[in-house]
Amino acid sequence: MTPNIARVALPVPLDKQFDYLVKPGQQPVVGGRVKVPFGRQQLVGIVMALTDTSDFAINQLKPIHTVLDSAPLWEPSLFKLLTWASQYYQYPLGDSLANAMPALLRKGREAAPSALKMWQLTESGHNQPLTTLKRAPRQVQALTMLRQGALSHEAMLAEEVSSATLKALADKGWIEAIEQTPALRHWLSQFAVTEEKPRLNEEQALAIASVNANPDFGCYLLEGVTGSGKTEVYLNLLEPVLAAGKQALILVPEIGLTPQTINRFRRRFNVPLETIHSGLNDTERLSAWLAGRDNQAGIIIGTRSALFTPFANLGIIIVDEEHDASYKQQDSLRYHARDLAVMRASQANIPVVLGSATPALETLHNAKSGKYHHLILSRRAGSAQAARHGVLDVKGQFLEAGLSAPLIARMRQHLEAGNQVMLFLNRRGFAPAVICHDCGWLAECQRCDAYYTFHQQSGELRCHHCATQRPMMHHCGQCGSTQLNAVGVGTEQLEQQLETLFPTFKTVRIDRDSTRRKGSLENYLEAIRNNEYQILIGTQMLAKGHHFPDVTLVALLDVDSALFSNDFRASERLAQLFIQVAGRAGRASKPGEVVLQTHHPEHALLQSLLYRGYDHFAAEALNERKQAWLPPFTYLALLRAEANQSELVEQFLQQVRGIFETSPVASQDTQVMGPNPAPLARRAGRYRWQLLLQAPSRRALQQWLSVAKPAIALLPLAKKIRWSIDVEPQDLT
Repeated sequence: MTPNIARVALPVPLDKQFDYLVKPGQQPVVGGRVKVPFGRQQLVGIVMALTDTSDFAINQLKPIHTVLDSAPLWEPSLFKLLTWASQYYQYPLGDSLANAMPALLRKGREAAPSALKMWQLTESGHNQPLTTLKRAPRQVQALTMLRQGALSHEAMLAEEVSSATLKALADKGWIEAIEQTPALRHWLSQFAVTEEKPRLNEEQALAIASVNANPDFGCYLLEGVTGSGKTEVYLNLLEPVLAAGKQALILVPEIGLTPQTINRFRRRFNVPLETIHSGLNDTERLSAWLAGRDNQAGIIIGTRSALFTPFANLGIIIVDEEHDASYKQQDSLRYHARDLAVMRASQANIPVVLGSATPALETLHNAKSGKYHHLILSRRAGSAQAARHGVLDVKGQFLEAGLSAPLIARMRQHLEAGNQVMLFLNRRGFAPAVICHDCGWLAECQRCDAYYTFHQQSGELRCHHCATQRPMMHHCGQCGSTQLNAVGVGTEQLEQQLETLFPTFKTVRIDRDSTRRKGSLENYLEAIRNNEYQILIGTQMLAKGHHFPDVTLVALLDVDSALFSNDFRASERLAQLFIQVAGRAGRASKPGEVVLQTHHPEHALLQSLLYRGYDHFAAEALNERKQAWLPPFTYLALLRAEANQSELVEQFLQQVRGIFETSPVASQDTQVMGPNPAPLARRAGRYRWQLLLQAPSRRALQQWLSVAKPAIALLPLAKKIRWSIDVEPQDLT
């Protein structure tokens, strides 16, 4: 009997699927999209099963409105992974699947390449003398180009022929637009290595041979000091994969790392390469997604969401800077892209390489215990030498916008020698607070338990938690005084001070504010490499992954706040940040120097990092985690709740705690901590509380959550507040 009922996962916050009637002539497929009625609206959902039975009477079921796909959106192994991720991260299946597809597919767009808009000459255009257009050089250019043959609209724009120019020619009847469906061609016949490869050292060669020895699944941790040539190892690993006609997925933590990485891969291989990241528009994202599925791209480089791209013939996955917190999604489906990359490689039976100079403690633990293969690059590539490390004690010293006199002197020394200097300050804006000199009042966000940050360039006060903005006030909100002072140092203030201290050297600031415009980051990075700027100021955007051969001094201006954090991961993050930032110095033949300003030079963490390195720190930190029963030796889940009334949230989480404590799968090895106010107790006008769950294994944690979640959803208060579950959280705030 032909199944006449489709079980559909819809993008709604409900842990259930919905049955719909399949009308005669319709042929939905499992893993494909359908458009169905849901209440008063039409939703796009994914068919999870085709059956002939339902818990509801046939006459109660609504029919499918439209079948959108004749084939599944994802290959079977990826579809299975998405279903598993929904269960593991305790997030509704329909929403999980919706998050894994481009926005245009969620809106019902056809999952096929769009027809290209092509321009061609009309007969009148062929006969038109170009001498009549002396005052319209762009029109002459367009007609000249099209006399060689039809060209796409994008190709014309790339040659700086504007849409207005094309419209003017079309209005004259000299050119016309036609639509052309792009032909699908496999790229293998054009594949070639187009760049001479540098000579590998023994460690690089051994790492490459270890991965290439087994084309089946294996997880490899490539731990290499900064500048040791990890990217060169990646390139060599990709060569046999691409030569066999297989595809590669490269994950990078942030959009800022993609331009440099893309250029390295494009120079080496003649192969179509696509990128997927938040800077793309919806059409560009769908195009890249389809290129992976239809084997029109040999390499896809992207941030965490690129993990859900379907591939026709995936051969390897590489996760660069695997330790980076950016791989953890902080809302909706709270997945960790690194962990899911390992799962995807396992299900596809292909190798996965996790690269980092400062591996996450969880990854390092897996490598030390034999679960992952551990490959080490202990030397910098080429003639580059490890940078010298030093610490500056700034207790009692006068600081000019966060700069001590000894640091200013060192900067001058490096700059006058013709080198570049990088200053790291992970704080945007001009100053992190505004205070009244007369009464001590602080400008506080009305919607958050946080202070406004002063942005001098725009003359605004901004809350970096809820994005509230207001003009800079001129009178104290409490006493009316005009004596308002900016307190603390941000990147804007540092930039201003440096232009005063070093007027003959050009300064550039790289942060989220200065790189808002599309393409601005790439332009800044290229200018830095061309030595157009000598002083570089950056937040984390500039700290990781970039290669600047003329940077010989790197300084971290303010790390003291991270030394005394209540987050158990804070020391790990500071250690990783220090090593990553330090790795920007002396990457070519020039010797490098790293300086760290602190009020606590005697702190054990700093001493360990400065004089014993990351490996020693990691070994000590893992031992402390084991004694404290913290990850990776135990497993956590964070249940967050927020509402407009603090009492409601606390009452709800007390009830939730009772559900977990009385659960039939709870044991003496499972613990419930809280409820407690979140470290930022109020954000965007909502009060935030949380409950921390601890279990001895992933399986025990999953059983505990799966049994409790339906009971939590039935609580009367569950419908009055916003709550979520974060499995294996990376951020406890």
